[in-house]
Amino acid sequence: MLEVLEDPFLKKIEIVGHGFFTREGGVSLGVHGSLNCAYPTSDNSDNVRENRRLAMSYFGYPLESLASVRNVHGNTVVVVDKLWDENQKPLADGMVTKKAGIILGSDSADCPIVLFADEQAKVIGLAHAGWRGAIKGVIEATVEQMVSIGATHEHISAAISPCIAQNSYEVSLEFFEQFIDQDVGNKSYFTNSTKANHFLFDLLGYVKNRLYRVNVKVVSSEVAFDTYSDERRFYSCRRATHRAEKCFGGQLSCIYLK
Repeated sequence: MLEVLEDPFLKKIEIVGHGFFTREGGVSLGVHGSLNCAYPTSDNSDNVRENRRLAMSYFGYPLESLASVRNVHGNTVVVVDKLWDENQKPLADGMVTKKAGIILGSDSADCPIVLFADEQAKVIGLAHAGWRGAIKGVIEATVEQMVSIGATHEHISAAISPCIAQNSYEVSLEFFEQFIDQDVGNKSYFTNSTKANHFLFDLLGYVKNRLYRVNVKVVSSEVAFDTYSDERRFYSCRRATHRAEKCFGGQLSCIYLK
């Protein structure tokens, strides 16, 4: 049975449907079990396709309604006016649309996915906001693309998916220095680890602050549970790496205009 988390703020917006799927209720087996929605894995592509179909059927839509991109951990955001073939996905990390019935979706396995909605303008967006994309400005780029098709900052609500928590996210000195070189104020997102020259990084806090800085109406992290520690519900790239597992799956986050 599918398990789908809903953000309480987005749920209040009647014209929008959304969901943060966990790994429960799919057809994949082994390390990919069971609702693996990420194609770039060693999972059988037919299983991934069926899992995505199951996710779309939860919303009452066919698989062909899903728009997803090939993530490149950058700040490119595309406007979705029509659906494309899943074998010809654009290279990007964000999508926006004002077309009803197009479901914006992205898989992830520790990275935050941010869902956006402007109820008044009837514009939605999605950003894959891992640390690489976040530091390059994918959040700001997604908001600006929403504005370009009619949204306004003060009417945009944003909800953040489950993602890796600070206590689970140990990083190197080199990683720390990238953020400090950009803005010395970023030091507030790091605490010392028990390991020398290592730190614990608050990715969720960093993403939330970048959202606050673009003056959106609501920033919600009500369902931002730790993907690393909750193995029953979530895939985790970092957990798989620590276990020397060769592969892992990805859970799906989606938003659409009804």
